[in-house]
This record gives sequence, structure tokens and C-alpha cells, in this order.
Amino acid sequence: MNIQTTDSSTLERVPAALREWLAKPRPMLINGKWVQAKSGKVFDVNDPATEMRLTTVAEGDAADIDAAVRAARAALDGPWGRMSPSVRGRIIHRIGDLILEHLDELAQLESLDNGKPFSVARVADVPLSADMFHYMSGWATKIEGKYIPISNLAAPGQYLSFTRPEPIGVVGQIIPWNFPLLMAAWKLAPALATGCTVVLKVAEETPLSALRLGELLMEAGLPDGVVNIVPGFGDTAGAALAAHPGVDKVAFTGSTEVGRLIVQAASRDLKKVSLELGGKSPNIVLEDADIDATIAGASAGIFFNHGQCCNAGSRLFIQEKIFDKVAAGIAANAEKIKLGVGMDPLTEMGPLVSEVQYGRVTGYLKSGMEEGARALTGGAAAGNRGYFVKPTVLVDTKPAMKVVREEIFGPVLVAIPFKEADDSLIAAANDTIYGLAAGVWTRDGAKAQQIANRLKAGTVWINCYHVFDSALPFGGYKQSGWGREMGQAVLSNYLETKAITSRIH
Repeated sequence: MNIQTTDSSTLERVPAALREWLAKPRPMLINGKWVQAKSGKVFDVNDPATEMRLTTVAEGDAADIDAAVRAARAALDGPWGRMSPSVRGRIIHRIGDLILEHLDELAQLESLDNGKPFSVARVADVPLSADMFHYMSGWATKIEGKYIPISNLAAPGQYLSFTRPEPIGVVGQIIPWNFPLLMAAWKLAPALATGCTVVLKVAEETPLSALRLGELLMEAGLPDGVVNIVPGFGDTAGAALAAHPGVDKVAFTGSTEVGRLIVQAASRDLKKVSLELGGKSPNIVLEDADIDATIAGASAGIFFNHGQCCNAGSRLFIQEKIFDKVAAGIAANAEKIKLGVGMDPLTEMGPLVSEVQYGRVTGYLKSGMEEGARALTGGAAAGNRGYFVKPTVLVDTKPAMKVVREEIFGPVLVAIPFKEADDSLIAAANDTIYGLAAGVWTRDGAKAQQIANRLKAGTVWINCYHVFDSALPFGGYKQSGWGREMGQAVLSNYLETKAITSRIH
């Protein structure tokens, strides 16, 4: 498996204007101003394909978080709180327009910063981010209360009761590094549609596209302080944001381990929390499935975005009759994947995002081999520079193995045979602390629905995988999180319901 050309600097592949933008240390956005950290600290942002520095970014900590929260509160009590939903919706829609106007630039930043192929970011990450703002802009004018008739009083008709949805207030949002721009859009768009203000803590590995988005927010006409963007590390900026008494709600996407820390920090003043966390998603293949479609879909289910997806179909249950054929087909697909720098047009899979993630994934591969798993393909790192790992298919696993039970967050598939689509299969699929997503592959529509109904997962795909839309709610059961992202369902994350009753006689 060859790695495509790794230039001395992938910056040579991007336009001069973007190189000029990266040549300057990038500040944080607080109260409509681009400012350096109060401490004066900065940190390096590196290209995971070459391990070379791209730029430096201001390192926020508790003092910067405090300033950002105060700015968000002032905006909530000021111009943003007084703005009509119609005007608010137009600004949100304009943000989506600007994202599309800067499509190539934002896709290049995602590729440089995260390692993902530019070609993928251009057709997926950036357009989906724009669509999220466009979709949520329409909800700004459609957040409605309800008239509620009171029926338990002796004299009905004497009271008028209704509900009034109100913005929850200042929201602290913490996003991960696997889809930097898209995760910012998932968080920001619904919060803005409901009238909240935001302090966004971006991942230290991938802060660049969110910072560029901040410039577009200002260009769209967002008032100062409505969105504040603070890069920094989890144990400083993230912890300070989760615990800040001026924050009314925390919305977090990331690992289940960090999610527990967020809950602990928020519990001090019982602020509201929504969590989109990890997964170890089962993908079930019945013997009557379309083999070619299944091989293609299951391959994408685990190898898309280098396997760095919380909903990746990482546990593939294949009925025994077709196990060898399906597993071999996915392994053959994996061997064809071209690894390389994201800006190379031939690249199909880039590096993992960081040295830490590289160590995590290769550590799981070592553990799996030591416990008796066998790699049909892959099973090791690739190349001598950058954080590349070969797409891997593991067989001969046992249920207690770490590679079967724990989230790897890399291009590693565990293929597991089963005899019958019975209770034991459902039990095995649900035998996980997670419940984010699942897949079912079969030509039998009734059987597919029966299995889907019994899977403990927030999303179930039938004869497809990784199908997302701004209108579809996304979130998990069990330790995969609290609440939902996207769709109408996400609005409840950012609203309080007030009941008002008036005596009218």
C-alpha cells in the first residue's frame, strides 16, 4: 500500500491568499474583536501528513473564557436578544451563503488541518455545513408555543394558558477534531436559530476552519459577542467553559470519557447539558443481502474519514454463509485505498489527525494481534512520516477483546460471523455501552424493520450507511449521549419552556 507524494510542505498546494492567512498567528474571537490570549500564549497547529507546522494559534484559558462568556451575556441582553426572528434567520442564512462562496478555501483548511482529502471536504464537509445554516435559518421564525386548555377547574374558561419557548441563554459549545467545520455548524446554527449566544471552544488539533468561519460570521452581520470562538486545550479552556457560572448550558461532542468530565463540571450549578459521544456501532449483514452493495457500503461505513467517525460501522456482523466473501471483498477494497496528503488529488484516505490518535489506533492494533485477532489486510502503520495507518480488517476475534468492545476511532473493522438472525444476534449487536448508530443489510424489508426496531441505537441505516441530512435527528442511546443534533429535535437543546396563565374573568 503506497502513500501518495508527501511534499516538504503541503502549503505549496494551496493559493497564495490562504498561505498568507496562515503565515500570521491566528487570534481568537471575543466580542467581535480578534484578540490574543490574555496570557500571551500560543500553540502550534501542525499538518498531520507531514508533521510540519501550519501556523500558531492563540491559546485560550479561563481568563479568555470568562471574557467570552461576559461578551455573550451582553449580546444576549442587548442587540441579539431584541432582534426579530425574521432578521435573525436572514443572518443565519447569509452565513450558509458565505460558506458556499468560500467552499474551496474552507475545504483546503480542513484538509491541511485535519488531514482529510480536499476532494472529500469539498463535496461533504463544507456543503453540509452550509446546508445546516440554511436549514436552521428557517426555524428561527417557527419556534412556537401552544395554547393549553385548563380542564380541572370548577369554572372553565376563566383562565388563558399557553407556553412560551425562550432561548436557554449563554451556551458553551465544545466541538471535536474529526469534522471541525461541520461540527461547528451543527452546534452554532440551532443555537443561533433559537436566539442563544455562544462561546465555542474548538479542538486544539483543528482550530483553523472555525476561526475562518468566525470571520464569515462577522461578514454576515452577526452582532458582536453573539458567537465567541476560543481555541485552547480541554483541561484549561474546555474545563473553564463547562464550569463557568455564567454559562446556562453546555453542548459537547467528543469522547464518552470527556463527556463524563463535562457532566461533573456542569453539575456544580446544575446547568443543562447535551452530549454527542462515542460509538461502537454494529453493522449487520444477512445472507440474502446484495453482496456488491454491502461490500461497498460496509467499506465506506468504516473507512470514511479514516474511521474517525463516532458512528463508524466498526463491528461488522456477517452471516456465516457469506462471511468469507464479504470480509474478503472489504479487505480487497481496503487494499486499493490510496493513502496520502489531503491536498493530493489522488488521495482517498489521509493520515490520522495527530500523534496521540496515531498512538491510540496503533496501540489497539497491537492489542488485537496479541489477543489472537488476525488481519486480512492492514494491521499496521504506513510510511515513515505523518500519522498514516493502513485500513484494516480483523477476523478471528472474541467478544471480550478490546478491539471488539472499545471505540478505536480509526480505520479498523472487526468482522464477526453469526449463524442465524435470532435473539443471540440482537444481543451481540446490543452488547456495548454505546448506542449511537447501526446498519442492516438484507433484501427482506420486513426482517430489516424487525431488526432495526430491536437495535438500541439512535440511528439505524438499512441497505445504506453514513446517510445524513440537516432534517434528520442524530444522537445516541446509553453512553453515546444525551439529546439530539440536527432536525427539529435539536431545538429543544437550546430552549426553555415557560408556562403562562392569566385570569380573564
